[in-house]
Amino acid sequence: MTRETIDKSGLFGKLVRRPEMATFLGLLVVYVFFAVLGGKVFLGAPGWSAFLTMAAEVGIIALPVGLLMISGELDISVGAVLPAASLTVAIVSGHYDLPTWIGVMAGLGVGLAIGYINGVLVTRTSIPSLIITIGTMFGTMGLTLGLTVLIAGSTGVFMTPDPIAKLLLGESINFMFRVTILWWVGFAAIIFYLLHLSPWGNWVYAIGGDRESARNAGIPIRRVTINLYMLSGFAAAFVGVSQVLAFGSAQVAAGQSFIFNSIMCVVIGGVLLTGGAGSVIGIFLGTMTFAIVNQGIFFSGLDPNFGSIIIGALLLAAVLSNDTFRALAMRYAARK
Repeated sequence: MTRETIDKSGLFGKLVRRPEMATFLGLLVVYVFFAVLGGKVFLGAPGWSAFLTMAAEVGIIALPVGLLMISGELDISVGAVLPAASLTVAIVSGHYDLPTWIGVMAGLGVGLAIGYINGVLVTRTSIPSLIITIGTMFGTMGLTLGLTVLIAGSTGVFMTPDPIAKLLLGESINFMFRVTILWWVGFAAIIFYLLHLSPWGNWVYAIGGDRESARNAGIPIRRVTINLYMLSGFAAAFVGVSQVLAFGSAQVAAGQSFIFNSIMCVVIGGVLLTGGAGSVIGIFLGTMTFAIVNQGIFFSGLDPNFGSIIIGALLLAAVLSNDTFRALAMRYAARK
């Protein structure tokens, strides 16, 4: 056996033992499955635009939610931040007729502010992040509903966005592919650098692996945690801003589905629920897998009620297969 063959087999072995490999194989399986059922329509531009648009919106939120889960935390409030940000834009730039960019900055500021509050409460108290973010979620929902009705007199607000703002954040390419897809890829590249190439990413893994050891090592746990929650709030607000610019309206009830959809994408992508393990590539692939299943139901002509069954089965299969691939990697590392 030549050295080149050994190197190739070693590289293949490393790839197979990566936890993301389970997600990648799952992605291939569901794509082939729905391609067979959906035919040319699913394989063509309509199918790709449908699941890529959904993947982009969920994926932008799933990326920072995944970072929080890697660090051992959770953020449920994203489902309330999204409509709060979109309604802020609509009220500022629609109801009060201020420039669109002022509304956009205000909407993003709402996300950063809620994220900061979450981070401070999590780091200053001993209350679990699940409880805190549920509390801020309901608080944000109540404020959003109350203020919207008080100011606009209804639960929905319309606006006419500035053409440049719509072009950058809410336009559709060829009336099919939303520009949000490009933003999702950009978000993924930035977060990939932060998590996998910068020292800050090592801090996130260390906090999720062993918080006390991370504190003893001098890692600024409080600052990193607050930054993670602010990033999560910003991402949810960004999706809300892009939606209101794309559709010209905002509703109080929007955003609830993003809570569990983002968490499912992260778990399918191989992030441990206990923290300390996960990757941006896995989250990216998990988001694609979830979006293909979600939209593939429509194109395949299957009963929509089967969608939840398939997604639930996919989630369980992903967790089991990710654990299997991670165990293989650990055994290999022990032998080495």
